[in-house]
Amino acid sequence: MGNRLSKIYTRTGDQGTTGLGDGSRIDKDDLRIEAFGTTDEANSSIGMVLAVENIPAAIRSCLVEVQHELFDLGGELATPGYRAITQQHVDRLEQALDAFNENLPPLKEFILPGGGPAAAACHLARTIVRRAERNTWTLAKREAIPTELTMYLNRLSDLLFVVSRILARHEGGSEVLWKHERK
Repeated sequence: MGNRLSKIYTRTGDQGTTGLGDGSRIDKDDLRIEAFGTTDEANSSIGMVLAVENIPAAIRSCLVEVQHELFDLGGELATPGYRAITQQHVDRLEQALDAFNENLPPLKEFILPGGGPAAAACHLARTIVRRAERNTWTLAKREAIPTELTMYLNRLSDLLFVVSRILARHEGGSEVLWKHERK
């Protein structure tokens, strides 16, 4: 395990660089930093979903596991050559996605973000995960990135969409359907 932080500020980033897990230093606006920084932001947004009371136990358990995996994914992005996310993680998300989606009615219209505090927070988390995925794809154009990372982020955004639908119902709200012919 790496070093534990006993002192939070180090002043080593005051000149616009930051350290990676392998000890190398890169600019704070590097594509790699953007990718794992947005992954961290996505993880924090899932924490906002979990901060809402009365989340169904199966969803809470799934999202807590996702938070651990996102931390691992960020660590993989922050440490060139390190591997943490595998096809098994992607498969687990697909299984959860299928199980959560099974009892939902089919979609006939697009859904606007909303439906209750937890559902809305989940929609926000979904969009941040999509940005993390885009940033990781941008990094992958420059450096070799394991395909499992982008696959994981893609499945996770789908999972969060389905979970937001469940949470809207659980919170006693309803999904807000896009009215494309509202004029």
